[in-house]
Amino acid sequence: MADTSDTRTPAQIEADIRRRREVLAETLDEIGVRVHPKTIMGDAKAKVVANVDHTLGRAYVGVNRAVSDVRARFVDEEGAPRMERIVPVALVVVGVVGLLALGGRRRKS
Repeated sequence: MADTSDTRTPAQIEADIRRRREVLAETLDEIGVRVHPKTIMGDAKAKVVANVDHTLGRAYVGVNRAVSDVRARFVDEEGAPRMERIVPVALVVVGVVGLLALGGRRRKS
């Protein structure tokens, strides 16, 4: 059987009740702040910003890797351009731009 006798004085009991009320009041204030719509929106915005930053960081790494790969294909180890690779690509680009320009002129007529 548990001992239910309380050896505290009424003043001690009142002090304990007062402390408990203060703790509960702080807890309720904290809950009120957490469930406030502005707090919820702020937390949601922070999560979105963190996800966007993470996505942009991954995109930057991917683009940087692609640029390095392209650079490695068109520039040799010494930094000189590889003309045997640049000339054919330039001819293809000029041909595509020329075809697009001619196609655009025919539609307008």
